[in-house]
Amino acid sequence: MRIEYVGHATTVVDLDGVRLLTDPLLRNRVGHLRRAVSVDAKALRGVDAVLVSHAHYDHLDLPSLEKLGKKLPVVLPRGLGGLLRKKRFESVVEVEVGETVRIGSLAIRVVPAEHDRGRAPFGVRGEPVGYVVEGTQTAYFAGDTDLFEGMADLGRLDVALVPIWGWGPGLGPGHLDPEGAARAVALLRPRVVVPIHWGTYFPIHLGLRGAPAFLQTPPDAFLAALAEVASDADVRVLRPGESVDLEVA
Repeated sequence: MRIEYVGHATTVVDLDGVRLLTDPLLRNRVGHLRRAVSVDAKALRGVDAVLVSHAHYDHLDLPSLEKLGKKLPVVLPRGLGGLLRKKRFESVVEVEVGETVRIGSLAIRVVPAEHDRGRAPFGVRGEPVGYVVEGTQTAYFAGDTDLFEGMADLGRLDVALVPIWGWGPGLGPGHLDPEGAARAVALLRPRVVVPIHWGTYFPIHLGLRGAPAFLQTPPDAFLAALAEVASDADVRVLRPGESVDLEVA
């Protein structure tokens, strides 16, 4: 299994010959946000399907999905598929917690997430989800979530892609900060942890005098918090564009 951290909540999970792309946000500028590191187009080649966790604009980004082509299968929470069908996407799979879909040789198990359901303002609503990708190894993509009941019961995980921050100097409800992410790891007990959802986007006005500190500091805070609650965790800190290969245990 190879994991590539494209940036924000966008990752490539390459397992058993199947390439999955999570929550693609691929633009250099999104509203008032600017991307600190451009996307390497090579990471997007050969993608077999997209997994979308929830409705928020920085996770379900229609222009980014259109860049990938409208024939590519997109799996997303029930209630959100109409957004894509209106744009003439050809393969839209709506799911809810408890379901399993198959993509090639992989089983994709839909699991809970604790996060806001809406797409502001007054947009569609869908229950946020995470995904456990199951093949010869297992990978958990959390999307955006807070701690939730049952987090400790997701099964054996070879790798957990755990959000540790966001795109600004602070976090609203329904997100894991470094301390919350450390508690999540203690519940999940994965073999390897890859922190995501950090170091990618920042509000333009906060970057006028140089890169904001929150683009760099979340992993250090996460590692310090992990030392208190899950000191044996194997953490692979990837910056946007970096990848790691994980052998079968």
